[in-house]
Amino acid sequence: MGKKNSLKKARLGKAGKQNRRMPVFVTVRTKRKVLWNNRKREWRTSKLRISDKE
Repeated sequence: MGKKNSLKKARLGKAGKQNRRMPVFVTVRTKRKVLWNNRKREWRTSKLRISDKE
């Protein structure tokens, strides 16, 4: 197992926080025009482009 450097770990953490559903209050505030988060990822199918050298 390799080690993660701090930049890679920070980017993975940010991507993990962004990978969640749209909050309900946003759906209510926009009168259901915004229903889903288009940045949501599934870890098997779409990969992050984060290299080890960063």
